[in-house]
Amino acid sequence: MKVRVRVVIGGVVQGVFFRANIEELAHKLDVKGWVRNMDEKVESVFEGEKEKVDKIINFCKRGPSGAKVVSFEINREEFKNEFKDFQIKYR
Repeated sequence: MKVRVRVVIGGVVQGVFFRANIEELAHKLDVKGWVRNMDEKVESVFEGEKEKVDKIINFCKRGPSGAKVVSFEINREEFKNEFKDFQIKYR
């Protein structure tokens, strides 16, 4: 089953390679979408097989070493199959 989710993660999430770790995991799992920094938060959209997207969501809830996740929002959206790969967006 293919799914699409948007997550917004707050806390100590910038300067700890959060985006790079998400990108690496997405490529490994063949999940498509993007990740970017926002004001003191990280936002990401994931599309792919539900079990693979769930693995990335679980990672986002704790983050990489050095991160401290204090807020986590998730919105499930309609699967659109609009991405060819996964990338880091720079605003």
